[in-house]
Amino acid sequence: MSRTIQLPRSDGSLYSHHLHEPVNRSLPTEPPTSRIAYAAAHVVADPFGENTPGSAAEIDWDSTLAFRGHLWECGLGVAEAMDTAQRGMGLDWSATRELIRRSGEEAARVGGRIAAGVGTDHLSPQVTDLDGLIEGYREQLDVTQRAGARVILMASRQLAAAATGPADYRRVYEKLLAEVEQPAILHWLGPAFDPALEGYWGSNDIDEAADSLLEILHARPERIDGVKVSLLDAEHEIRLRERLPEGVRLYTGDDFNYPRLIKGESGSHSDALLGVFAAIAPAAAAALHALDEGDEVRFDEILSPTVPLARQLFAQPTYYYKTGIAFLAWLRGQQPGFGMVGGLQSGRSVVHLAEVFRLADVAGTLPDPDRAADRMRGLLEIAGVAR
Repeated sequence: MSRTIQLPRSDGSLYSHHLHEPVNRSLPTEPPTSRIAYAAAHVVADPFGENTPGSAAEIDWDSTLAFRGHLWECGLGVAEAMDTAQRGMGLDWSATRELIRRSGEEAARVGGRIAAGVGTDHLSPQVTDLDGLIEGYREQLDVTQRAGARVILMASRQLAAAATGPADYRRVYEKLLAEVEQPAILHWLGPAFDPALEGYWGSNDIDEAADSLLEILHARPERIDGVKVSLLDAEHEIRLRERLPEGVRLYTGDDFNYPRLIKGESGSHSDALLGVFAAIAPAAAAALHALDEGDEVRFDEILSPTVPLARQLFAQPTYYYKTGIAFLAWLRGQQPGFGMVGGLQSGRSVVHLAEVFRLADVAGTLPDPDRAADRMRGLLEIAGVAR
């Protein structure tokens, strides 16, 4: 089978791309030691399910759990039921609850690290009072803790709409932090990922918002494992992590600048909780183990080629990055079809996905180029751009 494929440009022209030989990376036998790293995992839609816009999510559980097994085999932790899993974009609470339960059981079986998102997305939009939001968080908190997962207190659209200032955030988070069974991860997701979270922590100014967040962190540091920051602003993240209480981690969610932030500088570094790590898991694992060995050159050699891929995946509108994550899983044979709950496979154009395909190949993240090329040709034919 030919590894040369005709790919489309946005101007209507085609160009030839010849796929590289696969990069065969030996998987580590243990998780990295110098950094804690979670990959935020997507869900695989049942190809026989409805999974149209507005319908209840129907999950291919075997493929979904097998993908998590792949991440654990790479030595990464799984960040479950996060925005990568289409929280607020097709994954309803019924499916989320089952996802957390099943993933928790599988993590316990294989000894994998797992943390899971706790939010308020199951509540009616009419619930706008703080006490009602706290109760909503508590319902999901109970599910996650029963599953044995570390709690990630997700940013809440309802709280962003209801809060009148930093004091309201302090009230909600202080109540919840008092009830977690193990130190939790807080979650700062910027408006690029979810426009409804504009002004989170009580201000549209990110420095003022950081001050509000830091008040919460410094008030109960013993109840907090870390804070996951997804603002795509490396300089702000560096300033913030320098102000964290001792023992509180900064988990970078910056899918543009992760190599620099994870490697660190001036004695400070970020750990990782990244959607892009689900797309590049073997490379991420190899890079982190190079860092364990003090080999920063090798770390850069492995991760630098993945950055153009990440920037394409997370290009504006950033919240559709989930489409590219599922697309790559399909190209690699990790799911039977290129479908998503809520019909979100339509979130990116075929030209965008063709560039994801090319950059994934350049980055050495397609372990079976022949299968990937065959599937890409089929997609191009369906889209009407094949010649």
